[in-house]
Amino acid sequence: MKLSPKARPERIDKAIPTIPLDAIRQFLTRPLVVGKKDLEKAAYVLSSPERRIVVGAGDRIYARGLASDGPGRYSVFRPGDEFVDPETGESLGWEAIYAGEARMERFGDPATLHLVETTREITPGYRLLPVGEEEVHINFLPHGPKDEIHGQILSVLGGVSQIGQYQVVVINRGTRENMEVGHVLRVRQAGETMRDPFSKNEKVRLPDEDAGLMMVFRTFEKVSYGLIMEATRPIHVGDIVTNP
Repeated sequence: MKLSPKARPERIDKAIPTIPLDAIRQFLTRPLVVGKKDLEKAAYVLSSPERRIVVGAGDRIYARGLASDGPGRYSVFRPGDEFVDPETGESLGWEAIYAGEARMERFGDPATLHLVETTREITPGYRLLPVGEEEVHINFLPHGPKDEIHGQILSVLGGVSQIGQYQVVVINRGTRENMEVGHVLRVRQAGETMRDPFSKNEKVRLPDEDAGLMMVFRTFEKVSYGLIMEATRPIHVGDIVTNP
């Protein structure tokens, strides 16, 4: 009988620390990404009864574009940056920056709604999306993807340039690439390209370097949101994510 050496994979759930829910709670239920068609047809804030430019929690607003058979609860958001795949140039959607929740008081054109919660000032032009009964994950089972994954970090929430532990990032892989909640990915710092001064200035791409681990906690069709669970060196937008 001939014996062949076999790799013994380390359990991923032992490789990362406990997931801090406080770091991701606000991202679990609110809309984070909207497609072009959804953005174009989304209802919008028109004005307020007092014609104020800025409104907040407790105020009433007028909105247009709401369906008469809507759920009665709506997330108010501001369209943020467009996510573009750095490899293909494909539009992956727009970030939806949550601003509050509104409830229908009276349907019409415009409809009247009451702002029950706000996290920032709301102005005319902000968009509204129905609040659905989406499944919320609070218990995560870390596991590696079955498929080969090779993506990139598109964005980090908070506007910082360097990414550290427990920060939320967006990657250019989603459910169409079979991404799942709980998937653990290795983050690799993308190697820089430099000129070799000893070889007629030939360009050489330096190797990628391990930089940490991230876990996917919310998926969309074309992108996913993940939490940096471990950072062994500074992580940046553009860094690579692969199978662990």
